[in-house]
Amino acid sequence: MKRTLLFLLVILMIASVFTACKPKTSGGVEISLISNKIEIDEALKSYAAIYEKQSGVKVNIRSFGGETPYAPNIAAMFNSGTEPEIFVIEGKAGYEDAKRGGRIYDLSSEPWVRDTDVAYIDPADGKVIGFPVAIEGWGLGYNKALLARAGVDPATMVNIAGIKAAFEKIDAMKSQLGLDAVVSMVAGPGMTWVTGLHGVNAYLTLGLPYNNSTTVIDMMLKGQVDNDRLVKFAEYYDMLFRYANRNTLLTGGYDQQLGDYAIGKTMFIHQGNWTDPTFKDLGISFEMGYVPHAYLDQATDGIFVGAPSWYLINAKSKNIEEAKKFLNAMASTPEGHDYMVHKAGMVPAFKSVSLKPAGQLSIAVQEWSNKGKIYAWQQNEMPDGFGMNTLGPIFHQMASGQINVQEFVRLFTNAVNALK
Repeated sequence: MKRTLLFLLVILMIASVFTACKPKTSGGVEISLISNKIEIDEALKSYAAIYEKQSGVKVNIRSFGGETPYAPNIAAMFNSGTEPEIFVIEGKAGYEDAKRGGRIYDLSSEPWVRDTDVAYIDPADGKVIGFPVAIEGWGLGYNKALLARAGVDPATMVNIAGIKAAFEKIDAMKSQLGLDAVVSMVAGPGMTWVTGLHGVNAYLTLGLPYNNSTTVIDMMLKGQVDNDRLVKFAEYYDMLFRYANRNTLLTGGYDQQLGDYAIGKTMFIHQGNWTDPTFKDLGISFEMGYVPHAYLDQATDGIFVGAPSWYLINAKSKNIEEAKKFLNAMASTPEGHDYMVHKAGMVPAFKSVSLKPAGQLSIAVQEWSNKGKIYAWQQNEMPDGFGMNTLGPIFHQMASGQINVQEFVRLFTNAVNALK
């Protein structure tokens, strides 16, 4: 009897040791995350497996994209009564759908909110509702070694006087530097997303506080323009066109624009950090950075940075607290940081992330973002097709010499007035 009791006590002690060593679980809880980035599906599932080992919570990942577009599939899930804990919105339309469906949850008190400048803010009440999946950004990209050879300090290029002085100096040194043109710029019919979207965003937000930057877009949606600002903006783009390779400017596509810059034939490029994979494929090793599209007289020391999508926690889900913990871990732990930067290849939206992405322009975006020197994206708030189809061709007319700055301003103003 004593031997039996002793045996039982030993078994209980061994069991208690193993129990103490196991990760704490949440009672077999499972949550679901629906992603709109099929290209990071494998990396996201890998991180979810790591999180499960740490927390005991299983995170089921399902990704849509490519031939299975996200928007109709998430709508079908909701219509069928499936309510994942975490889902994605890409902007205003997704927000409005989530609002109508009663799926908005207030995340304002979450720890990661203080660590980012690009959370999605509910325009109705100012509460934080969206966790930024990543960030993208653009400014006036430059070749660091070439700019140094030209004797230009990028820190001086934060207002229109500094930009003009740099362009004039570099233009006079083109043969010495081996350049064909100062800037790699496109304004052809097939590239109106560069001018009519990203270009127009400079008019909409340059110099405005990040979370209070709707002044100009609000005017536009009422059919009004800020004339003084618009004139400065038009003069700046006219300057970019004059200092660009004319053939690339008027007929070149994306590949030609990137190619001119990649082989060192231009000092600057008007593009965002999404170009990094192409530059990697081209074997480009030179260091790059960004200066602002600084077309105003006052200093505007920042570039355009935004989140292309956000994770929302579904107010209708059953495991909201576990969903919040998962997002907090992604934003604050070494494993989460490694997933975002190294595994998924993204530029993280959180300032505490010390890991650096591989791409030169992505590194520059992260540096500007971590300093809080950023301006918002508002181009997607314009009516569908207005930027590319209505405003974009006006840029092409000025680039080709069909109209001057004053006529650009008039045509731009007339187009905006028609939005009344």
